[in-house]
Amino acid sequence: MNAEAARVAGAAPSGAVAPAGAAADAAGREPLLELKDVTTHYGPIRVLHHVDMVIYPGEMVCLLGGNASGKSTTLKTILGIVRVSEGEIRFRGERVDPLTTSDRIERGMAVVPENRRIFPKMTVRENLEMGAYLRKDRKEMDEDLEYVFSLFPRLGERLSQLGGTMSGGEQQMLAMGRALMSRPKLILMDEPSMGLAPLFVERIFEIIKQVNDRGISVFVVEQNANVALSIADRGYVLQTGEVVLSGAAQELLTNEGMKRAYLGET
Repeated sequence: MNAEAARVAGAAPSGAVAPAGAAADAAGREPLLELKDVTTHYGPIRVLHHVDMVIYPGEMVCLLGGNASGKSTTLKTILGIVRVSEGEIRFRGERVDPLTTSDRIERGMAVVPENRRIFPKMTVRENLEMGAYLRKDRKEMDEDLEYVFSLFPRLGERLSQLGGTMSGGEQQMLAMGRALMSRPKLILMDEPSMGLAPLFVERIFEIIKQVNDRGISVFVVEQNANVALSIADRGYVLQTGEVVLSGAAQELLTNEGMKRAYLGET
């Protein structure tokens, strides 16, 4: 742990911030997703260093940190885009770090990527249908499409519009709708507030909370710590590839180290 990481971690009052989760929580729930001692590299350069994280069914967990802290790499490692050098990843009780990204998606992960990455030359309908490309249950797919329209009425009004002609906020809605069309167990979201107007940011996070209230677990990678912690159950803070703080969201919001380093308070 570097000096700055030690300073932030050391600022936590005794007992105020919990360590990374163990195998089962106090309610006896088994983890939905678990990273155990995960280290990753880009070539010879180490990016994540012995990272432990856990997400339980129905939880919303946020991952916070500054630029180049390893947040997006963590997400890519969970998805299998970046391979694990040491440690393991388990999803729904199964070790998945040897599996391909498509295998992990098939097992119930979905992603809302940074900068949306919708298909710009496909219509809204086609983009949404791409989220369900592994599914065969037409009736349930139609039900999920209606659910997406209930969250994002604008998408239902613009089914024939090309995705690339939509605003940034509308594209974020489309990316979220596409993820929901896979009927996931866990949605991984990378910087959902990036590049959006404040009004859209507020609305997007309201919808993320609605999705989580439906029982879908959500893992949000986000620089906007105040907004993310305001709706999350728990949070982790990364610095130079190491977890330096973790605990209940409300505890992190009042932690002195968090206030100084990540929330812009003195």
